[in-house]
Amino acid sequence: MSPETAKSAETKARLLEGALRTLTEQGIARTSARTVAAAAGVNQALVFYHFGSVDELLAAACRYGAESSVSRYRDRFATVTSLSGLLALGREIHEQERAAGHVARLGQLLAGAQTHATLGPATAAGLDLWITEIERVLERVLADTPFGEFADPPGLARAVAASFVGIELYEGVDAAGATAALEALEQLGLLVGALEELGPVAQRAVRQYLRRASGRR
Repeated sequence: MSPETAKSAETKARLLEGALRTLTEQGIARTSARTVAAAAGVNQALVFYHFGSVDELLAAACRYGAESSVSRYRDRFATVTSLSGLLALGREIHEQERAAGHVARLGQLLAGAQTHATLGPATAAGLDLWITEIERVLERVLADTPFGEFADPPGLARAVAASFVGIELYEGVDAAGATAALEALEQLGLLVGALEELGPVAQRAVRQYLRRASGRR
C-alpha cells in the first residue's frame, strides 16, 4: 500500500469514527460536516472528498459501526448451544452496547432514517449483520428439538432482533419495563429449554401436537 493510499484509508477511518462519535454524543440533528470533521480532527472538505455527502458518510458509518460491534461477538454466538443461552447472550450484548453508547446511537439512526433517505437501508443492513448471527444460532439449536420442523429461523431471527431493538428504545422511557421485558424473554428461553429436556415419547407427542395445530400431518 502506497503512503497516499494508507493516508486516505486512515482519513476515511477517522471520519467514520468521528461520525459515530458525533451521532452518539450530539445526536442526528447536530451531526454535520463541521461537527464530524471536528470530532475526526480533519478539514470538513474531506467529508465531501471521501464520501460525497454527509448522508453518504452517515450510511457508511452505520455499516462500519455495525460490523465493528458484531465482529466482537461472533465467537460468542458460535458457542451458543440453546435458546436460553442465546437470550442470555443477547442481554449481555445489550448491557455492553448500552454502556458503550451504541444503543443511543441506534436510536439516532432510526430517527434519522425518517428524513435521511440513505440511512434507512444502511441501518437495515447493519441490523441484518446481527440477524445473520442470530439465525445461524437458531438453525443450530432448534434442529434437534420438537420445534426444528416448524420453526422459521429467518423470521424468528428478525423477531428476536426486533424485540431487542424495541427494548433498547423502550428503555429510554421506562427502564423498569425494559428490564421486565428482558426477563420475560429469558423465561421464554427457560420454557423452551424445559421442553428440550423431555424424553423421546414426550417430544414425539409435542411434535404431533404441533403438526395438528399447524395443519401438517
